[in-house]
Amino acid sequence: MSQIVKLPPPPGNDIDLHSAIENRRSRRVFAEGAISLDQAAELLWSSAGITDAASGHRAAPSAGATYPIDTYLLVERVEGLAPGIYKYNEAGHSLSLLREGYFAEALAGAALGQGSLRTAACVICLFAVVNRTSGRYGDRAERYVDMEIGHIGQNIYLTAEGLGLSTVAIGAFNDDAVSELFAVPGVPRYFMPIGLRK
Repeated sequence: MSQIVKLPPPPGNDIDLHSAIENRRSRRVFAEGAISLDQAAELLWSSAGITDAASGHRAAPSAGATYPIDTYLLVERVEGLAPGIYKYNEAGHSLSLLREGYFAEALAGAALGQGSLRTAACVICLFAVVNRTSGRYGDRAERYVDMEIGHIGQNIYLTAEGLGLSTVAIGAFNDDAVSELFAVPGVPRYFMPIGLRK
């Protein structure tokens, strides 16, 4: 059984949305050091966290509330977390440790050697399980899944900006190499390395 890490509740800090949108940039260079567990929790909650317990609705919209995106966190330097690959559990706002160790170098190698994946404190990794949506929407599912990835990615961008952190969206990688590294269901779609701002 995997180790479960309960995350702190999102602090609910007021983020000036206008300023976050205005200042949002793709930042590929990070300062050294760890991000806090509170920051990681806020980023994960804003990407896929449950915002309404009664309905199960999440922070990003999903076609028919089918939620085909699974969120993983590759940790290199997050206070209170051992390095490794974790799955984000939306219902419990927690993490399940899947593999302990340092995997950023392997992920960067699978992504054309992109340095931001190598130097980030952590990487939010989004995998698509398309059949959750295709069972309801057929051939249009791929389109809807791509839309959802975009919604989630923008939430991460704006939250990172509001927290004074840096991130960049990455979609260039070898699917097979990433799938072998993670060994989880679904297809890798999007990585967002996170780090302290330089």
